[in-house]
Amino acid sequence: MLRTSLFAQVGVALLAGVLVGRLWPDVGTAAQPLGDGFVRLIKAMIAPLVFCVVVAGITKAGDLKSFGRMGLKALIWFEIATTVALVVGLLAGNLAGPGKGMNVDPASLDASAVEEKTGGGELPSTSEFILHSLPDSAIGAFAENSLLQVLVLACLVGAALLHLGHTKVPAVLPAIEQAQEVVFAVVGFIMRLAPLAVFGATAHLVGEYGLGALSTYGKLIAICYTVALVFLVLLGLALKALTGLSLWKFIRYTREEMLLALGTASSESVMPRMMQKLRQAGCREDAVGLVLPTGYSFNLDGASIYLSIGTLFIAQAVGVDLTLGQQVTVVLVLMLTSKGMAGVPGSAFLALSATASALGVIPAGAVALLLGVDRIMDAMRVATNLLGNCVAVFVVSRWEGALDLPQARKALAGEIAFVPDPGDPEKAPAVEEAVSRPDGRGPVTSVKAGVGRGADGAAGEDGAAAR
Repeated sequence: MLRTSLFAQVGVALLAGVLVGRLWPDVGTAAQPLGDGFVRLIKAMIAPLVFCVVVAGITKAGDLKSFGRMGLKALIWFEIATTVALVVGLLAGNLAGPGKGMNVDPASLDASAVEEKTGGGELPSTSEFILHSLPDSAIGAFAENSLLQVLVLACLVGAALLHLGHTKVPAVLPAIEQAQEVVFAVVGFIMRLAPLAVFGATAHLVGEYGLGALSTYGKLIAICYTVALVFLVLLGLALKALTGLSLWKFIRYTREEMLLALGTASSESVMPRMMQKLRQAGCREDAVGLVLPTGYSFNLDGASIYLSIGTLFIAQAVGVDLTLGQQVTVVLVLMLTSKGMAGVPGSAFLALSATASALGVIPAGAVALLLGVDRIMDAMRVATNLLGNCVAVFVVSRWEGALDLPQARKALAGEIAFVPDPGDPEKAPAVEEAVSRPDGRGPVTSVKAGVGRGADGAAGEDGAAAR
């Protein structure tokens, strides 16, 4: 099982990282490049993958108006989900009072530590955020790995292909599909390094920060994780009501990706593979290509929970009692600032500082209280953000008639094996057999389009299941 299962490999690497970080902190701290290098390699593949999936999705769907409606519905869902996360966080912060009784003197806090964490940067304004979403260079959008800019380019190229038709540019779409196959193969090779990445990231976290923060900030940590769990229950109920699908079954279906995201503290590290699994779970290609990447900038549910509770925590810790009107202001400010957080170093502290400045009653230096606990919140933020975006894909797909429910139920129930990565030529016959098995509605997935292609670098886990 350890040889063939990615889930087992990542689980063992996670435990090994905790042990090494606890017993040999210096060794654990030095292992950080293993995790950082893996995330960098995966990020290098995200922009070309998103471009190929969106262009192919728009062209195959053949309806640009439907794509526009899908984008609008996604933004509406993102705003609703983010607002619920903020409100639930504020309610929990008021009821539990994680910072009450700390009686911290703001003058004793080192505000320069926050400056060092954020690198002196600031969150973009609304106009800057919108302008930055529009590319000023086609190559620059890919070089800077700006997902929103790549999405805009992909929409323009997809619209141009629809306008010109297949007769004028017959070779473009097949070339894009072939490029998509290459990207999936590269991701499959990189995924072989996943256990090393989880080991390095976990060992560094435990070695650098230790386990002392668990006792110092125990109440705050417990509240944040409990609220995240409550929010996920609400999310699961919404998914069940709107699509009839089970969030718990989806978590089981994507357990390898979830564990990898938690181990590396990065939801981007599993985006390519999650896109494949969502497509195999019945979501149409254009829905996955549009909603999931957009959610990484607009639907940060876990970060919203952390920001709302964190704002109340620092206010209570320094003895500031926020009124109802001020808490409404917190929600409004965070609704705006959370949209510009993606990809900004120290974004959580920048958002908290902006909120404190907007209220005018919380000392800016009080944000430094969260420096010791911020990394421990990564698991909560990553898991909640990732699941929130995946639920959004299912919901928007259902609203737009782009969800194959029978196939979704089969995939989540484990009746459709996740096919192996296309990087291993010896598995090609098994892939063909697994994806072309008829069920009355035609093939389960399309080999040509790369639907459901595995990115699993574990040699044989999904191959054995498919055979």
